[in-house]
Amino acid sequence: MNLDLFTLTPGEKPLDNLKAACGFAGIFKEIGVIGDSLSSGEFESHDEDGNIIYHDMYEYSWPAVLERLTGTVYHNYSRGGMTAREFYESWADKNDFWQWNQAYIIALGNNDVFVCGHPVGSVEDIHPEEPESNPDTFFGNIGRIVSKLKRMEKDARIFLVSMQRRGEEAGDPVICGIADEMKKMCRLFSFTYLIDMAHDGPVYDEEMRKTFALGFHPNAMGYYSYGLMVGNYIDYLIRKNPEDFFEVPFIGKGFRK
Repeated sequence: MNLDLFTLTPGEKPLDNLKAACGFAGIFKEIGVIGDSLSSGEFESHDEDGNIIYHDMYEYSWPAVLERLTGTVYHNYSRGGMTAREFYESWADKNDFWQWNQAYIIALGNNDVFVCGHPVGSVEDIHPEEPESNPDTFFGNIGRIVSKLKRMEKDARIFLVSMQRRGEEAGDPVICGIADEMKKMCRLFSFTYLIDMAHDGPVYDEEMRKTFALGFHPNAMGYYSYGLMVGNYIDYLIRKNPEDFFEVPFIGKGFRK
């Protein structure tokens, strides 16, 4: 048997090999997802006057796709329009979403930066042991979220997801800059990794949306494809850092190898 099927090959990039069942992403029993409309499976319809109506259809979201593909239970804490500030300050408390999981995927930023105009800040805004000192910026608030999750379960694996480029002259440099800061953020917390859709994912431009979108948001094929990318990126990170994942079954159990 060729063990290369389960290990990282020289020069391999995160999305070079999309496996149908997402490989080692299936080692987790349960994962929590914190995100906005992309994570909630939002679809766009129109009323009689042509106005857009938004629908969160969680059963079509990429976490639901990954649940079906991997057998892992995905708890979806997302909602269309969500920001890091709202999740931390009210949404999670209101809905009892501060829940224990072996791992968390955090995919926020679009509404924070491009809709609500919240200041982006930088990794310098994050004080892991004193999150109350974080300023009210995107990075300050996402840092608060991760600090709280780590207080709930210090060994939880955290996957940050950067935004996809859109082929926009003004927006893409901002998106890539945020991804670069997220990479630095991963060094502040244990077992924290970047799913870098800005640099490694496809550009979500007008040409891509012709096939994979329904309006601006993805269509069913788009959410399925995104699920495959997220799951296979996690598989890549596990194959890249195998020792970080030896003890996944021990998370929350108090056991050590």
